[in-house]
Amino acid sequence: MLSRIIALGVMMGLEACLSAAQAQSLPKKDPFYWLGEINKASLVINSEEGLLDPALAPRIAKGLDAVLKAGAEPSGKRPGLVITFEPLLIQSAGVEATLIHAGRSSQDMLSTVRAAMLRDELLVVAENLHAVMQAVRGLAEQHQQTIVPNYTNGVAAQPNSYGHYLLGHLAGLRRDMERLKQAYTRVDLSPMGTTVLNGTGWPLNRNRMAAYLGFAAKVDNAYDAAQILAAEVPVELGGVCTTIAIHAAAYIQDVMTQYAQPRPWILLREGGGNTYVSSSMPQKRNPGILIETRREASRVVSLGMGRAVAAHNIPPGMNDPKDFHENVELLQATAAMLRTWDKVLKGLAIDRQRALEELNSDWTASQEIADTLMRKYKLPFRVGHHFASNIVDFGKSKNIRPSDFPYLEAARIYKETLHEMGLAESPLPMSEAEFRSTLDPTAIVNARVTSGGPQPAEMRRMLADAEEELRGHGVWIVAKRKAIDDAIATLDRDFGKVLAKSN
Repeated sequence: MLSRIIALGVMMGLEACLSAAQAQSLPKKDPFYWLGEINKASLVINSEEGLLDPALAPRIAKGLDAVLKAGAEPSGKRPGLVITFEPLLIQSAGVEATLIHAGRSSQDMLSTVRAAMLRDELLVVAENLHAVMQAVRGLAEQHQQTIVPNYTNGVAAQPNSYGHYLLGHLAGLRRDMERLKQAYTRVDLSPMGTTVLNGTGWPLNRNRMAAYLGFAAKVDNAYDAAQILAAEVPVELGGVCTTIAIHAAAYIQDVMTQYAQPRPWILLREGGGNTYVSSSMPQKRNPGILIETRREASRVVSLGMGRAVAAHNIPPGMNDPKDFHENVELLQATAAMLRTWDKVLKGLAIDRQRALEELNSDWTASQEIADTLMRKYKLPFRVGHHFASNIVDFGKSKNIRPSDFPYLEAARIYKETLHEMGLAESPLPMSEAEFRSTLDPTAIVNARVTSGGPQPAEMRRMLADAEEELRGHGVWIVAKRKAIDDAIATLDRDFGKVLAKSN
């Protein structure tokens, strides 16, 4: 037994070391990396299409390869600008290496670098958003029959299934994912070959360049590429991320309000970094990851709004909104927020009995009295509403819970209400059993018939629909990542063929 434990420990250690080694071997996809890939693509394409002497290509390839390998060293230089990358290439391959710069500019090259980096980071956001959506759907399925209070204007409003409530939040996240995917289609366009703003006299193969760099297509208009789209995309991403953050914060704040109660019906399980203790008040268990998620959401909103401010009121051609550090920071902050939110969802504990106790201690079911009187007995809604309101006033004044409200008092109040509203006197048409059922939160939720409501049949339909859509999002993310990886693999293979001729 001991030997098996030791062997298992060794295997786990080896796997951890292997994972760390694999992570270190993966290229760091920073501006230096993408400038390298652009240079590789220019060399391969131009040498094959008559824009670069094929006899020079191997020597330039060898010099470029040396620059990239040197940059991969722990203390290697990794310049992120065209004008700081090029001197290293000249030093390594000679000034002839600048022949690959035919028809290029920092404008289109750096616009391409930024687009490639934003594309990668946007997929990371998509992966984390997808994980949160799966967690929300899983909780919704688990809590289809968990009846809890829902709130409007900060006040308990109606009973609802917690699963239905979660599917409402999921609907917002589904729109977030759609907006993200739509934004991705505009990020996934190659500006390369547009030079500064109206192209070049060199017959560059822009489609082939886009394919080598893993872009779905090229930006069609040369002026648009670096002057309009490059400034517009960060603003769109700011909007996408801001909406995600607003949805996250709305959910977090709804849970946070429970912590003001002495006996919450929903809270975080202790341990695992979910909560932390007070340094002076021993009774406190502060909801650490709720606070962290909200703080991160506020940061995302700040960064997202900043993208619009940076792009506002400047002429085309300015770099203000294009700064890749700030734009990448926005996407990375959004991914971090989603990861923390995912921890929240996986750390929740819901006390079903406490939720029902809260519902039965308040009058969140009172609207059902008015609805039933109108639906079954044709009583005008406002009369039924006034009757229910009078019951609530009486119950609260006498500290009577809904489940304990005397039927005879309800009958008396009904007659008084009819008199107040100028209607003929008649007895309360509900039996005592029916009156009690209209105040039963579980019965109310299960009796809903509205499309999109919390009743079991609709919950099953919406859960199945969400599951199918989530599966499609997962496939989309994998496909986009694979398209980039396959394109870069093809480029590296073709570059390797040219490089091999230098030996």
